[in-house]
Amino acid sequence: MLDWSEPAAHLPSARKPAPAIVPEDATGLGNIDRNGGRVRVDDKAMINARADVNQLLPLKYRWAWEKYLAGCNNHWMPTEVSMQADIALWKSKDGLTEEERRMIKRNLGFFAASESLVANNIVLAIYRNLTNPECRQYLLRQAFEEAVHTHTFQYIVESLGLDEGELFNMYREVPSITDKAAWALAYTKHLDDPSFKTGTKETDQAFLRDLIAFYVVFEGMWFYTGFAQILSLGRRNKMVGIAEQYQYILRDESIHLNFGIDVINQIKAENAHLWSKAFQDEVRGMLRDAAQLEAAYGRDTMPTGLLGLNPGLTEQYMEFIANRRCAQLGLTPVFKDRENPFPWMSEAMDLKKEKNFFETRVIEYQNGGALSWE
Repeated sequence: MLDWSEPAAHLPSARKPAPAIVPEDATGLGNIDRNGGRVRVDDKAMINARADVNQLLPLKYRWAWEKYLAGCNNHWMPTEVSMQADIALWKSKDGLTEEERRMIKRNLGFFAASESLVANNIVLAIYRNLTNPECRQYLLRQAFEEAVHTHTFQYIVESLGLDEGELFNMYREVPSITDKAAWALAYTKHLDDPSFKTGTKETDQAFLRDLIAFYVVFEGMWFYTGFAQILSLGRRNKMVGIAEQYQYILRDESIHLNFGIDVINQIKAENAHLWSKAFQDEVRGMLRDAAQLEAAYGRDTMPTGLLGLNPGLTEQYMEFIANRRCAQLGLTPVFKDRENPFPWMSEAMDLKKEKNFFETRVIEYQNGGALSWE
């Protein structure tokens, strides 16, 4: 049984690139080389590959293919989850405190735009520059899941009758959310540059930096405060429909994160010159800045504390997560040792502990029966 709680433990070792056997074209849309040889496993690489990206087999990175299969087995749709209890609670005058309502709306406002930012990055940048077909296969699945997540927030907003303009524009109007979105967008400047392509140390590091920003920070750090807030509501039997949908999203994001870390570590293995001391220091600085931005978001969304959460604990949680991400990337921690202040979040993220993840779904998908949580 595969354990998705950690990235792949054993990654293929770096190999020297084979001589070009097809015209160099990372998109897979170039002219066919009628004299090209068949792709060998050793010809494949994460970036700047000279092998034909249209040839999936033979597989080189089986961990990417396995994550694609796991994503397919995890299929779900937001409309399968009943929102009736949430609607009744939201309309109730004393069902939620004003602080809880404010937190929910800002939480939804951050996620509504964030999923689109991630999806745009996958489709417009990562897919184009990641020159491995099995990794691209997973990216296609992830892009669909990001669309499902965006659909989820639309479904929640519509179900509760919230102000659509307010929620979907918070990333431009609420400073703590804008700051995070602006930080992320700064790492995708080349999306607007049609001439950007990997192949030099500078551009390869730019692409690696982009992967770290979106997989490690955006999906691997910043989503977790939001998850903690909504799942804490669900633990108190409040907004149980939204909490269930967030648990499905958390399950997806766990695989997204670990796929991204495996990709980053594999690129490092094949391109050791990119992982210089200066670049490592830069990455550690990124994680430190990200934790501080998230601490500001925590102060904004729950200034006086609620649901057993408060800004201080949220900051401690982000520092704990940042140190964990450093370890997964082979970096020294950026903060002193931190204990996890929300141990119940570890339980929520440990998929092996789910007895029947689909037991509350409105519709039982056949795919759900293919999953094993033991």
